Amino acid sequence: MQVATGEAYQIRGRTMRLEESELAVQVESPVDFLSLAHHGCELRNFFQAQDLDGYFYMLSVPTYENLIKHFWVRVEVYDVHAVNVEEHEKVLIDPSLKGKTKEQLGLKPFTCTKIRSSIMGIPVTIPKEVIARAIRREAEGSYEEVLEGKTNPWNEVVNMTMFNSTKRGKYSDMVMEHKLLQKIMSENLLPKGGGVDQPSLDHRVFLHFLIKLEKANVPKYISNHMLWAQKES
Repeated sequence: MQVATGEAYQIRGRTMRLEESELAVQVESPVDFLSLAHHGCELRNFFQAQDLDGYFYMLSVPTYENLIKHFWVRVEVYDVHAVNVEEHEKVLIDPSLKGKTKEQLGLKPFTCTKIRSSIMGIPVTIPKEVIARAIRREAEGSYEEVLEGKTNPWNEVVNMTMFNSTKRGKYSDMVMEHKLLQKIMSENLLPKGGGVDQPSLDHRVFLHFLIKLEKANVPKYISNHMLWAQKES
């Protein structure tokens, strides 16, 4: 899953978005599981438990960065707020439509939050089901939407999994196997750029599922990560 990062600048009260040429695309590298196993770190079983063999095979094919940039500068999040804006705009244009249903307004029913953009003028919509088809596995499994905070009970759960203690340790305190799993998660599944030693609680819960061989809803995690990346950029 590729994301492009950039900023929007405020110039005289107007928001000026970056051009495609100014975006940096973070491309995931293939993972050599055979080499890792040869050096005493067998990780393939963790990702086989997530049905991700097809996904890691996909990382070996070319990445078309220009298409990603073209897509990303036009991306928008289609959520409940966007639906309300659409309805409001329809009523502003024609006040007689006030109180009408979405179908009567000519709008499609809202089913889920998704990413919308276009490539070469062709509309593209990406809900988690599309991501599931792309990475060749079903959109099913455990998913936890957690909030950051020291009082969140998930902190102790993931700390026990990662550090064998209820208290959060340092990256250097983790066993090599868990370090590599975190590195692969941060660079190949939920990339965010920068270091890999400070993942969010949300990502640490995902890592907990990886380590415990508990099937996670990977497409949903990737979808929400893309939504986060769009809002950040």
